[in-house]
Amino acid sequence: MKILFLGTHGQFNIGDELLLETFLSQLGAEHEYAVNSYDPQFTQGMLRPKFNAEAFHTTAELPRFLKYLLTSKLLFFGGGSIIKELYASVGRNPYSTLLMILATVTFAKQLTRKQIVMSNIGVGPIRTPTGERLARMILNQVDFVSVRDQKSFQTCQRLRIKADKLRLVPDAVFANAPGVFLPNPAPKADSPALKIALNLNYDIENRAAWEPFLDNLSAALTQLAAERPIEVHALPMQSKFKANDDLSVLKAFQARIPNLPFILHDPQSAQEAAQVMAGCDLVLAERLHTLVIASILGKPFFGLVYDVKVKELIAYLGMSEHSLDINQPFSAQTLTDGIRRVVNHADTLSFHLLERSTSLRNELTAYFNELKTRISSK
Repeated sequence: MKILFLGTHGQFNIGDELLLETFLSQLGAEHEYAVNSYDPQFTQGMLRPKFNAEAFHTTAELPRFLKYLLTSKLLFFGGGSIIKELYASVGRNPYSTLLMILATVTFAKQLTRKQIVMSNIGVGPIRTPTGERLARMILNQVDFVSVRDQKSFQTCQRLRIKADKLRLVPDAVFANAPGVFLPNPAPKADSPALKIALNLNYDIENRAAWEPFLDNLSAALTQLAAERPIEVHALPMQSKFKANDDLSVLKAFQARIPNLPFILHDPQSAQEAAQVMAGCDLVLAERLHTLVIASILGKPFFGLVYDVKVKELIAYLGMSEHSLDINQPFSAQTLTDGIRRVVNHADTLSFHLLERSTSLRNELTAYFNELKTRISSK
């Protein structure tokens, strides 16, 4: 089957590239794929020779996009928060993503009569009547949609999306076993220091809360360091493509804790990010797929909730007690106490996360088998 696969690719975001590879692995290497990317050479190199895939530029190659849209049997949107209004911090029209997807879906359905699937996506935030109207126009034209969290599911119900084409499923990355990330796991080096893998993401929902959050984070880490030796292992999940990427934010944050050991990593793949996590005692992170990978590895984490999708993931994992909404005021002591609880219950949390992620993987195995049957029968 020829499949046109659309998502956020080639932005050097480890989570997005991991989603793409996960979906293609689940759908099967027997298909022909056309994949959009902001760096087609990078994306095509990542996928070949495992997959028969051609990558084209997301914005600069409209003729190729139209060719693939006309010749493909299936239009597939895989993962990510794609049906949403953009936060003000992004600096773009809040409806720009919705309008772009609406144009694509309408062309595919009304003019070329393609089958359209949106799988394991996030829906929201959608705060305005205009956003609701655009989202409803998109989803009503999709043949099948599965969402990755309860909030997205409730939003689709509010938009009156037909129940027979709507499913609630886990994030697609949970389909991966630990061995996908650590094929040859090495034992964690014995060290008296508490090693913390730290991930930060600038795209916080409440921009006014960003600086107070960084102040409290640096104070909390300093408090912990007064109790025992710690090492901060900076773990950027996006190190280029946009202003205020994770790497830049973490480099700037280092100046706030000049007296603490700070090791700056720059992983270029999910496997390299997993190696960093495996060498640490706990993960302290904002990014959704940082927390997903940590869960699959059974690595205890404290979640820094920057938007609704992370809040929903943490609730889904039964880890709400081990998280903090950084959009809201909080004290450094609250964060210190939260990290300390994770450390004190590390073994219990590790077992819990391994058990939960294994259950989600089994659920996704059944889901993707069903999805492949649904697609091939059309």
